[in-house]
Amino acid sequence: MTNAPINSDVRIGHVHLKVADLDRALNFYCGVLGFELMQRVRGAAFISAGGYHHHIGLNTWESAGGSPPPLGSTGLYHVAILYPTRAQLADALRRLMEADIPLEGASDHGVSEALYLRDPDDNGVELYWDRPKERWPRTADGKLAMFTRRLDLAGLLREAENEPRPQMADTASERGS
Repeated sequence: MTNAPINSDVRIGHVHLKVADLDRALNFYCGVLGFELMQRVRGAAFISAGGYHHHIGLNTWESAGGSPPPLGSTGLYHVAILYPTRAQLADALRRLMEADIPLEGASDHGVSEALYLRDPDDNGVELYWDRPKERWPRTADGKLAMFTRRLDLAGLLREAENEPRPQMADTASERGS
């Protein structure tokens, strides 16, 4: 076993979520959050931002009509979706509010600001943006000093006021519904 760190260019490429109802999941991820449907095949859909082949795979291969795992089970805690700017995170909050989707939490971590919620299949979802690295909180000796504080949602929403609203694709027609 080696203690050498992994290459800094390695990234999480995509996440695949088991869902009970594919249309319901697409309505949330595409209809509310604004992801684009890239491809739909029997029992699965692949969605992305910006035309990438897929950031999120949704499938019912083992979960059609199923229920979420019970509390106390192992598994994915949440999927974290990184927004490039604070204004775009604010737009995500605006979308959630318009769709009456409740937040479970909203935190300022010093390095980032994050919104926490559940998707229709009870999967944890974090929507966040990272502050520039030079603004991350540090201790006197230069070590990272993350924290958790209440996020000012009203202040975040003000950030969205000057952000132009992106055009939404008609996901129903893309799905052939």
